Amino acid sequence: MNGLATDTAQSPGAETDFLAVSPFDLVRKKILSDRLALIGGLCAMLFFGLACMAPLIANRRPLLVFENGSLQSPALEFFFAPDSGEEMVERSFNYLCLALPACAAAFMLFRKKKFRFIALSFLAAALLIPFLTAKNRLDRSDWKERTKNFSGSDFAVFAPIACGPFDRAGEPLAPPGAKHLFGTDQNGRDVLCRMLYGARISLAVGLLATAITMLIGIIIGMVSGYFGGRLDALLMRIVEIIMCFPTFLLLLILMVIMMDMKFKQSVLLVVLVIGLTSWTGLSRIVRGEVLKEKSLPYVKTCECLGLHSARIMFLHILPNVLGPILVSFTFGIAGAILSESGLSFLGFGVQPPTASWGELLREAMSNPLQRWHLTLWPGIAIFLTVISFNFIGEGFKKAFAP
Repeated sequence: MNGLATDTAQSPGAETDFLAVSPFDLVRKKILSDRLALIGGLCAMLFFGLACMAPLIANRRPLLVFENGSLQSPALEFFFAPDSGEEMVERSFNYLCLALPACAAAFMLFRKKKFRFIALSFLAAALLIPFLTAKNRLDRSDWKERTKNFSGSDFAVFAPIACGPFDRAGEPLAPPGAKHLFGTDQNGRDVLCRMLYGARISLAVGLLATAITMLIGIIIGMVSGYFGGRLDALLMRIVEIIMCFPTFLLLLILMVIMMDMKFKQSVLLVVLVIGLTSWTGLSRIVRGEVLKEKSLPYVKTCECLGLHSARIMFLHILPNVLGPILVSFTFGIAGAILSESGLSFLGFGVQPPTASWGELLREAMSNPLQRWHLTLWPGIAIFLTVISFNFIGEGFKKAFAP
């Protein structure tokens, strides 16, 4: 009896402590206790950080030049308007290279939420202005030759890799060495430099294509599951028809159609093709979760109160089905990166001279043994990136499990 009384006395307090912990805190604690998820998150952050800092690590223009008493930064001039075929991707990552450290500093400096929000908004908007207003211009100056003639107090500070992703930096197909750590490709371009800029392409495709997938899949799944009836039957039949086609074959067909229509192949085209063909699985997952939530009392209460269907779906049901969506999001990024690499490897993805991990693998296809460094480094990068996001997805899956 005393033991029973003790348990009964402790249960209200234990229940109060359980209710005091928010679902977000429970998920966060589970993820932080999962070593594989933490390792995957750190690796993904490392690749993302290297992609953002690519112009500071590999650049043919000096970061700083002091000449004739004046200090300038040729690299910064092209930081806001990079001379690249994939200008949108380059500007986006360059913006993040400046915005993320600045916003992190403002977040730590201001403790009050009101001032912190104002500071973050101001910094984000202020840093966006030069990227929107800067205009592209052509510059083929050979800064290495120019700085060789410096004398006296004149000096130049170059990036650790003093070349760009399109510059010939050495002999073609040179093996890894002290001058080129990852070797060179068939055109004499530094492989490590192209790997850094290729990370931008892979991550941009993974994030943007998955975002499109999430948007389409969530909307169709929510509408199908909530309204049901003939609309549900029609949408699910469309989903099943699309799922009958092998995804990669459908990607190839759409890319060939775009080529025949004289569309210029670019990262955005690859993003659209992958995003528009990968939403079917998510829509079925969301539909199933909505069907479960729809029968719960809080949804019936919202309907009795006369709330609009869109408000019920996206403000009340959607937050309660975020678990499977986040899991699908992380796995979707890994799948999109693999799809982009496969398309580029077959010549239907991002086109040369744009740096891409799949394009480097394609260069090694004619002679994999001689060009082993063009197979090894991109293969390791793709493997680590994909498995990192898979680890994160597994962590979310365990964290959201009942």
